[in-house]
Amino acid sequence: MGKKMSREAVDARRTRAIGLFKRGFSQAEVARRLKVTRQSAMRWQRAYESGGAEALRSKKRGRPTRLSEKQLEQFEKALLQGAKAHGWSSDIWTLERIGIVLQRLHGVSYHTGHLWRVLGAMGWSPQRPATRARERDEDAIEGWKKHEWPRLKKTPGGQSTSSS
Repeated sequence: MGKKMSREAVDARRTRAIGLFKRGFSQAEVARRLKVTRQSAMRWQRAYESGGAEALRSKKRGRPTRLSEKQLEQFEKALLQGAKAHGWSSDIWTLERIGIVLQRLHGVSYHTGHLWRVLGAMGWSPQRPATRARERDEDAIEGWKKHEWPRLKKTPGGQSTSSS
């Protein structure tokens, strides 16, 4: 699969195809020169013949956004205030918390899985702490991994490995 082209690049390629058609090139030759299928060249030629240059312009696909630019700016400002400013005990953002803030702010709700797209479009990315907590007790963690986890862990058959 080829790399994704911008809408402007797609429109320019279609315009070049029409120029080649006007100079007398066949559909097969236009397709070869522009590295597209012959069917695409034929579709562009027919679209141009029936609707002119306007018919060649690529259409915006997908659903319209549910948040305006202004709403996105307000949403980002709210996130930059931190989670504590919105009533949580820690400043860690989770997708659930982010969704609640968005709902409160603009009355728009997204499934938490789709919030990633909104955040990605805003230039946000998942973050992890750069260092481990000072309070971290390595011995307690190791003990839990050796004793508690095997007891709680389920086997492929759905049974707990504990004898109780």
